[in-house]
Formats: sequence, structure tokens, C-alpha cells
Amino acid sequence: MFGISWLNPETITTLGTLGLFVSCAMVFAETGLLVGFFLPGDSLLFLVGLALATHLIDVPVALACMLISLAGFAGDQTGYWLGRRLGAAIFNKPNSRFFSTKNVDRAHEFFEHYGSKAVILAHFVPIMRTFIPVAAGVGKMSWRKFTMFNVIGVIGWGTGVTLLGYFLGGIQIVRDHVSFVTIAFIVLSFIPIALEALRARKKIVSKRSKS
Repeated sequence: MFGISWLNPETITTLGTLGLFVSCAMVFAETGLLVGFFLPGDSLLFLVGLALATHLIDVPVALACMLISLAGFAGDQTGYWLGRRLGAAIFNKPNSRFFSTKNVDRAHEFFEHYGSKAVILAHFVPIMRTFIPVAAGVGKMSWRKFTMFNVIGVIGWGTGVTLLGYFLGGIQIVRDHVSFVTIAFIVLSFIPIALEALRARKKIVSKRSKS
């Protein structure tokens, strides 16, 4: 399958049921730890769903969705706490191998553009789901308000993407062409951030033309 073995659900789930807990740990790292922004959250959840459908992960799908959503919720709350407690230090941190002030700036812009809804929408945008909880904490968004929007977002993303993989995994043609479907999903998952980058570029060009 294109020689890209990591796209195969069997690779993700070589640990069997334990693979689900490894996936939950990765979801927590992506949503709660700034260094986790590079982790493949969307494709990981999609592959977990496929693995559940084909019984490579032999766990009830409802339990799997609950564990993934809880991991994402805990990660987001951790990110919020980091922003609330260490905001100034985090946002003034210079560029390093794992940290980019560009990502921080994009998170601020995303948050300002969508307001409180950004907490929900960011779950579906790679990189943003890592930095938006921190931005919410730095901006001292109400913890209760953040938690409410976070619950909606994490269930929509964590459960929704997993179920998408699960239901598609029940279709024979999908099971026969896992690599094709996974590649297509990965491409689709990056469309939101590509559109956001294009919008930011147009904004910069527009400012330059006016100056």
C-alpha cells in the first residue's frame, strides 16, 4: 500500500486494545501539550474508527469514543490551565524546535475572528486545537464558558471523527482500499488550515497594497 505502512490501521493497532490507550495518550498530548501540535489527530482518530469496525481494536465503539473524548477534554483543560498560569512566559517564548510564535499569532487571530466559537471550531483544525485552549487561558476566558464550549467541541471532534472511520470501515470497498481512503482523509483534514493560511496571506497583501 504505497509503502507507507503507518497509514495502515494494523500498524496503529499492533498493541491490540492497548493501542486505544496509546491513541488516547496521543490525543491528550496534541490537545494539551504545546509540543504535541505536530501529532496526526484527525488521521489517528479516523484510523482508530476503522480499526474498531474491523475488530483490530476489540472494544465497544461507545467506550472507545468516550475514552478518546475524555482524553481530548483533559488535554484541552490542561492547555487552558497552562495558558492561565504560564501565559506570559509561553507567549513570549522565542522560536524553538517545537514552538513557533507564528502558531501563537495564528491562534490569537483565529480566536479573535471566531470568538468563543473558536474553542469548538479549533478541534477540527490541525495546530489550532493545540494552541486555542492556551489562547483562551491567556485571554482569561471564563473557565465555565471554556469548559462548556470545550465539551461540545471535543465530543464533535473526538467522537465524530472516530465514528466516521467506524461507519466507513463497515463498507467493503473502504476496507479494501484503506490507504486511498486514509490519504484522502488526511488531505481533507488540512483544507481548513490551508484556507486559513490563504486568508491570512490575502490580508497581508491587502495591507501592503494600502500602504
